[in-house]
Amino acid sequence: MNQNKISRMRRAKRGRMKIRELGATRLNVTRTPRHIYAQVTTADGGTVIAQASTLDKALRDGATSNTDAASKVGALIADRAKQAGVTAVAFDRSGYKYHGRVKALAEAAREGGLEF
Repeated sequence: MNQNKISRMRRAKRGRMKIRELGATRLNVTRTPRHIYAQVTTADGGTVIAQASTLDKALRDGATSNTDAASKVGALIADRAKQAGVTAVAFDRSGYKYHGRVKALAEAAREGGLEF
């Protein structure tokens, strides 16, 4: 495993331990070079409440690896989480920098009604 991935996993673990202390519902973000994924899980991490990604049929048209696609995923996850009855979450960025696609997803989720 290369050093960048090891460092990211260390940062992710540190953030997840803090979220576990809070006992909050978690909005988890994962990104790859081609897609971005988001899911809302329970505080213990055992159940997925809502999920959205650029693989959804409504979001597949056009580019899937830019900030516009990430903001669409953020709006969609906010809508699905509100339908499931979740309004407050803790944002788990999985060790990624709060920049670019991760930031676009977070801002769109906030505009969609999620509080974090």
